[in-house]
Formats: sequence, structure tokens, C-alpha cells
Amino acid sequence: MDKFNNRLRQILILAVIILIAVLIIRYFYIFIPGVLGSITLYILSKKSYFFLIEKKKWRRQLTALLYIFAYLILICLPVYFAVVILVPKVVALFNNPVQLMVAAKTFAAKIQNATGIELINGDNLQTVMKNLASRVPMLLTGTANFVTNLLLMFFVLYYMLIHGRATDKYLEEMMPLKNKNREILSTETDIIIRANAIGIPLLAVIQGFVAALGYFIFGIKDVAVWGFLTGVASLIPIVGTGIIWVPLTIYLFASSHTWQGFGLGIYSLAILTNVDYVARITLLRKIGNVHPLITIFGIIVGVGMFGFLGLVFGPLLISYFIVLVKIYRNEFNSVPISPLHEEENPVGIKSKGPEAKK
Repeated sequence: MDKFNNRLRQILILAVIILIAVLIIRYFYIFIPGVLGSITLYILSKKSYFFLIEKKKWRRQLTALLYIFAYLILICLPVYFAVVILVPKVVALFNNPVQLMVAAKTFAAKIQNATGIELINGDNLQTVMKNLASRVPMLLTGTANFVTNLLLMFFVLYYMLIHGRATDKYLEEMMPLKNKNREILSTETDIIIRANAIGIPLLAVIQGFVAALGYFIFGIKDVAVWGFLTGVASLIPIVGTGIIWVPLTIYLFASSHTWQGFGLGIYSLAILTNVDYVARITLLRKIGNVHPLITIFGIIVGVGMFGFLGLVFGPLLISYFIVLVKIYRNEFNSVPISPLHEEENPVGIKSKGPEAKK
């Protein structure tokens, strides 16, 4: 009877915990990207941060502020350059809407003459204009949310850094797992976050530069703009850079630049689309060798849930699912478990934990 009562109390307390967690997440949902961002930056920073404060005896608060300032520069510089590159072009287009519509109709007419496909008519043109107008409030709201999450991210990061060891110890004690399984989960978290937080932006930069080189060679104007957009498009699963270079290739053909169109198409298919693969099997293996399928499916799931930070935490969710299934079997069925990267490497994760050294 006592065991039954204890079990009942345990279930009731767990139900209350879950209910409170659901309520918190429901009303805190728009700020989750800021919290996830702080966790990402903390994992990227803690090794060097602890070295500075424990070995070099730097002051905790000042060192944490120094890290925040460095991350602020790293985040704001790309945003600044994007604004400098893109805003003048967008303003120039919308300052002269008549010229924009004439250019769009002329281009659509060339495509229709060459392929027979009607891109623009009165109905879909009106629909596009309505959609653009409806996006303006969403853009303003998104900008406000971005700034709020950015401030929250740095605020949480500051306290995670200055209380780093205590935070790590508390999280470890909160996980109802065996010590070995805690180590496995911690190792996989570090590897996935480092691989995606560093690797995915690095891949975007590489693909943007390679694309810009091709656009320059084959006579595309505004190389910096299109190179930047191609780098951003490389973050989109499956279609990726094709969103940019395919329309540009069609534009060259429609503008009677046949050889340039052939050249850009071949260059993009042969070189640009293979840059991601080559970079993953060379450069990114040193950061964290995560299987491409985990990255692709993780991004598809994560972007819808967490926005931009889904690029990092989407693959982490997929990896957590695989690892937690193995941990569950070990915890409750006494099935031996080893890290993902030691069991025939099903997800291609390279070990950096203590088990790999044995």
C-alpha cells in the first residue's frame, strides 16, 4: 500500500511538473529562439571561458561581457552588410514601381516566347502585390521579435557563463539517467551543436563565394547581391542554391545570352552543387561529422519549430531521438549502449568524448 501511495504521489507530482512546463512553453514560445541561442553560444564558449577564468584568473563578469561583445559583432556584422548590400536595391526597385512592372512583364514575355509558359497575367500579378502588402506587418513584427530574442539571448548567456560550473552540475543532477548515459547525451549535444552552429554558416559562406565567382565569370550584374542571396539559399533544405542560380540561368537564356546561360548552368551543376559535399567530407569532418540525412531532416523539422535556430536544434532533436531510444533500452531493459558513433556509426557522428579514447 505504501508503495502504491508513493507511486501515486510520484505520478501526481510529475503531472503537475508537466502541466507547468506546458503553460510556460505556451506563453514563452516566441522567446524560445533566444533561450536556444544562449545555449548554443554557451556550449561554443564554455571551454575557452573556463580556461580564461580558472587558468588565467580573469574576472568572471568582465570575461562574460567580453564574450557577449564579440558575439554581438559576429552577429551584427553580417546583418549590417546584408542591409548595406540589399536595402539600396530594394529601395530603388520600389521607388519606381512602374519601371519594375515593365521589366517584369518584358522578362515574362521573353520566357513565354521561348517556352510557351505564361509567368505573369493580370490575376497572378494582383495576387503577388496583395501578398507583398500583407507581408509588411509580419516583417515589422518579425524584426521586433528578432531584437527581443537577441537581447534575451545575451542576457541569459551572461548568467550561464558566470554561473557555468554550477549550471552544468545542476543540469547533470536533474537528468534521471545513469552516469554513462549522461556522458553520452552530453557528448552528442556538444558535437551536434558545434557541428551545426559552426559548420552550416561556414558552408553558406563558402557556397556564396563560389556562386559569386561563377556569376562574375558569366556576366551577372550585382555579383555581391546574388552571391549573398545564394549563400542564404544554401541553408534551405533540398532545393538550396537552385532557388537563385536556376532563375539566373533562365534569365541569361531569355536575354539571348545563350552561351553564358549554358556556362552558368554547367558551372552551377558541376561545381556549386558539389561544394556542400566536398566541404562536408573534408573541412567539416574536423568540426563534427554529422550524417547529411540528420542535417536535412533536422533542418526541415527545426526551422518550422524554432525559426533560424532550427538549423542547429533541428538536427539535435533528430539525434536526441536516436540516442534517447538507445538510452531507454539501456535504462529499463538492461541493453548495453554505446555512443552513436561507436555502433556502426549509423548517423556519422565523430566521437570526442571519453569513450572514444578507450
